Amino acid sequence: MTSTLESASQETPQVRSRPLTAALILIGGLAALAFGLALSISVGAADIKLSTVWEAVFHFNGDLTQHQVIRELRMPRAIAGALVGAAFATAGAIMQGMTRNPLGDPSLLGINAGAGFALAICFAFLPGLPFGQVTLISFLGAALGTVLVYGIGSAGRGGLTPVRLALAGAAISMLLVALSEAISIHFRIGQELVFWYAGGVAGIKWSQVAVMAPWIGAGLIGAMLMSRSITLLSLGDEVASGLGLRTGLAKLFGSVLVLVLAGASVAAVGGISFVGLIVPHIARSLVGASYRWIIPCSAVLGGLLLVFADIGARMIHRGFETPVGALIAVIGVPFFLYLIRRMRRETV
Repeated sequence: MTSTLESASQETPQVRSRPLTAALILIGGLAALAFGLALSISVGAADIKLSTVWEAVFHFNGDLTQHQVIRELRMPRAIAGALVGAAFATAGAIMQGMTRNPLGDPSLLGINAGAGFALAICFAFLPGLPFGQVTLISFLGAALGTVLVYGIGSAGRGGLTPVRLALAGAAISMLLVALSEAISIHFRIGQELVFWYAGGVAGIKWSQVAVMAPWIGAGLIGAMLMSRSITLLSLGDEVASGLGLRTGLAKLFGSVLVLVLAGASVAAVGGISFVGLIVPHIARSLVGASYRWIIPCSAVLGGLLLVFADIGARMIHRGFETPVGALIAVIGVPFFLYLIRRMRRETV
């Protein structure tokens, strides 16, 4: 990986970027994320004052019920939302840059469905496994979905095109979801899979955060280190190879990063779609084409999106949990249709 990064950094062509805008997004986004985390902790079935949140975080008193609720229930939920949002958005940014496919997203390319299929098998045949082992099984499922999608999408004349990749992803996702549902019906594990299908951060515990945080943290750091290589790949394989980048090795490391980020996230919160599709496009429109800025801005904006979507999901019907995955899909589906229409206009 080091040699790949060094070769990519020897000569990087000038690409359109707005570093000042990116810096403002990062600073403002992190400030907004801090506020969003505090708001997420304070909002719920019973609202808690922000001053109480501050006291519970920095001056915890185990004898106070509100402090216990904040520390044991709401803090891990808020932190998990920020981590998972950043992970999904970064995975989408890597996929879009690496494949030059504007439809690149873990949910659209079989990664989420593959992880869900692996979880269904895990619940049916290996119940009671620790969350760390469940996460590893989720990685294997995500890898299975990716291999199937890329294998089928590459078959036939013309090779792997964005439209063919999207169609293969849709077909494999439907197949894996159908198999997961068949397993859940036969083995009567539908209740365990309901949470995964809906997608959400409700019920996240510190033990789960402790398992997924190192994976997501390592994936985010790896994505930052790979940003120059992703920028070169986004210009095309021929250009990247001409500049000394070992494209095969770079794509392999990029794929591993996507599997780590998406696999850990899906195992924790289920198949939340469209975060990895929407956020990188927004970041690219704001900061330009350099993945040196797209990746960190996507991470911050992805965390913001999921944290505030989770707040909105709790506010829609107070006292009940609206699946945050459904709320994001309300935004994501029209955005997906817009991208399809724009791609059709560009190819005409």
